[in-house]
Amino acid sequence: MNETILNVSPVPARTWLAVTALGISAFSIVTSELAPVGMLSTLAKDLNQTESGAGLVVTAYGWIAALAALLSGAMPARISRKALLVGLMLMLGLSCIVATRAHSMSGFMSARMAGALAHGAFWALIGTVAAQLVPAEKLGLATSVIFGGVSAASVLGVPLSSLITGMTGWRSAFTAISLLALATACVLFWTLPTLAAPKPLRLSVYCGIFKNPLLLSLYGATACIISAHFAAFTYLEPLLTKSQGVPAASISGLLLMSGLSGLVGNIIAGKLIDRHIKGLISISLLLSAGALGMLGMLGMGSAAPLPFWFTGMLLTIWGAGISIVFVGLQTWLLRSAGDAAQPASAIYVAIFNAAIGTGALAGGQMLAIIGFQGMALLAASVFLCSMTLVLMLKVPRII
Repeated sequence: MNETILNVSPVPARTWLAVTALGISAFSIVTSELAPVGMLSTLAKDLNQTESGAGLVVTAYGWIAALAALLSGAMPARISRKALLVGLMLMLGLSCIVATRAHSMSGFMSARMAGALAHGAFWALIGTVAAQLVPAEKLGLATSVIFGGVSAASVLGVPLSSLITGMTGWRSAFTAISLLALATACVLFWTLPTLAAPKPLRLSVYCGIFKNPLLLSLYGATACIISAHFAAFTYLEPLLTKSQGVPAASISGLLLMSGLSGLVGNIIAGKLIDRHIKGLISISLLLSAGALGMLGMLGMGSAAPLPFWFTGMLLTIWGAGISIVFVGLQTWLLRSAGDAAQPASAIYVAIFNAAIGTGALAGGQMLAIIGFQGMALLAASVFLCSMTLVLMLKVPRII
C-alpha cells in the first residue's frame, strides 16, 4: 500500500513574529489616523482652533495618504521592500514625536502629513507581503493577523487615545503611538526577510477598471458612504459632549462600545456576506442611517440629554452597521474585478482614504452652517441615498 505523505514545513517563529509586527504596524498607523476623533475638542482648544478647523487635520491626512497609496505603485523594483516598510514605520513614529512638539496648527499639520505619506505607502505595500512570508496553507491566518490590526485600532486604539488624552493630554497619546511605531520598526528590521518587489502593472489594466461600469458604481457608492460616515464620525466627540450632554470622561467608553460593535459587524458579515451581500449591505445602511439620524434629531431642541444607555445603543448600531458595509463593499469589489483585483483594490484604498479627508472637510463646513445635529441628519440622508444605489447594482457571482 502506497501512502502519500505531505511534508509541510513549519513556519519559523521568527516569521510569525514578523507577521505579528506587521499587524501591530497596521494598528499603529490606523490609530494615528483616527486618534484626533477622540480628542478633537482638546486639540482645537490647545491649538487655538475651532472643532471644524481642527478637523482639517483629518482631511489633509486622508488626501495625502490616498495620493501616497496611488504613487507608491510606481516605486522602482530595485528599492528594498523590507527597508521601505521599516523606514515607513520610523517615519510614522518620528512624525508623531514632532507632532507632540507643535504649538500651532501649521506645525501640527506638517508633522501629520509626514505620517500620512507613510500611511498611504504602507497600505500600498502590505497587500503582497503576507504571501511572501508564509506558505499558501497559512496565508489566511497571516492575513487575518496583519489586517486584524485595523480592527484592533478601532476597538482599542481610538478609545485608548481618548482615555490618555483625558488623563494626561493629547501629546501623551501621540507619544505612546510614536513609541509603539518605533519599537515595531525595530522588530521588523530584525524579523523581516528580503521581500521581492511586485511586478509593475500596465496602464491598460487601470484603463480597463475605469471602463467597468459596475466597478465605477462601487467606487461611487464607497466615496459617498465613507464621506458621509466620516463627516459625522470625525466630529463625534463634540457632537456627544456639546449636543447630547455626554461627560467628556465617558467618551472613551462610548468609542470602545462603537469599536466592539464594529467587530461584531465583521463577524456577522463573515457569516452572511457570501449569500446575502446586497441585502446585508442595504439593511446595514438603513440601520446606520436610522441610528445616526436619531442622534441628530433627538438632540434638537432637547432640554435634557439622551440617556447614556440609549446613546450607547445608537452608537453600537451605527458602528456594527457601517462595519458590515465596509466589508461588504470591498468583498463586492474583489469579486467583480476578476483578474484586476489587485489594482482595483489599490484604487479602492485610495478612494477610501480620500473620502475620509473629504468627509472630514465637508463635516467641518456643515458644522459651521447647520450645526452638529443638522450635520448628523445630512450624513444619515446620504446613507439612505447610497442604499438606493446599492440596490441597483448587479450582485457578483461566487466562483
